[in-house]
Amino acid sequence: MPQFKTRPAPLSAMISRRGLSVASLAAAVLLASCSTPEPEAPPPPPPAPPPAIALNQSVAEAASVYVAFVRDLNTIKAGGFQSAEEIQAELRKGAAYDAAQMSRGMIAYGAILALQSPEYLAGVRQYGSDPVQRQEMIRRIIADPAYAATLPGADAAVGLMVQTLIRDIDALTLIADGVEADAYTIQERNDPRRRWATQNVQDRNGRLQAAKDLSVPRMPSAEESARLLAAAHSGTGLVSQSAHRGAPYTPAVANALALAALAALGAAGEEARANTDALTTESNNEFCLTMSKLMLYQCLAASKPNYEDIFCTGRHIVRDLAQCTSQFAGPRPTVVPTVSVVSEPNSSTQPTG
Repeated sequence: MPQFKTRPAPLSAMISRRGLSVASLAAAVLLASCSTPEPEAPPPPPPAPPPAIALNQSVAEAASVYVAFVRDLNTIKAGGFQSAEEIQAELRKGAAYDAAQMSRGMIAYGAILALQSPEYLAGVRQYGSDPVQRQEMIRRIIADPAYAATLPGADAAVGLMVQTLIRDIDALTLIADGVEADAYTIQERNDPRRRWATQNVQDRNGRLQAAKDLSVPRMPSAEESARLLAAAHSGTGLVSQSAHRGAPYTPAVANALALAALAALGAAGEEARANTDALTTESNNEFCLTMSKLMLYQCLAASKPNYEDIFCTGRHIVRDLAQCTSQFAGPRPTVVPTVSVVSEPNSSTQPTG
């Protein structure tokens, strides 16, 4: 059978086909370069800010009662009494408080001081942007107030809180030292006051009953409450010194931290008074102040000469409040060298916030 051979394509045809392929490729590249690029995906939206700080009026009023009473005690004379009536006036001033209300005020004031800590605010509010996470944090704090002490910045908040309270503790202790010392000085033979100081207290039963009658809740100061409420919401406004205090914390301090944390998460407003009222109640703190009252009554019941009433005032009013505040606060913190001071009315003469 004859063999047929395929004739190769002419060179011109091969060049023509190759030219078409190159032209097609060039056209495709040109079209691709002219096409509109796909738009990039937009960045994810930033997380929503946490709710605004919210603290109710009841907490501010409770704190104002403590602040006002400590301020009153700082006006008690540190000795040098010149008459029996002067002693009785100071005694009445110091007896005019209710132990349970004073305990609540101490914790409420501690919470407002904790809200002055930018470290604690930032540490708590980082959990407030996500609604689910925020609700979980609120639930945990309400279920166990001590949980708030584990949140970032707690050591800075407690340090600031305690360092501020130490001013009250030290000032009251100094007054108590002077009052108690005067109870002994006034008995000395060369003291001209000895003549009336060694005489028996007039109407002993009446002045004991008066002390009991004065042991009732005090009215909060509207001006002081407004100042403290503004400081709580702004995170500024109180005299402060940076300090740090690590755990363990007293139960009352843990309650103050929990109250501050709820406020930082926007969960301590007027609608949350049941939770905030519960946090300002702490049995150990209240017990200390209640026992102080009972010791005052016993001291007055046993006291006969006027100088013994001086001792009762110094020991079971001024010193006891200093010691109960110290028991609330716990050990002294480590002070940070940098001192931050912001304006405060009469801060140079009034030790309390």
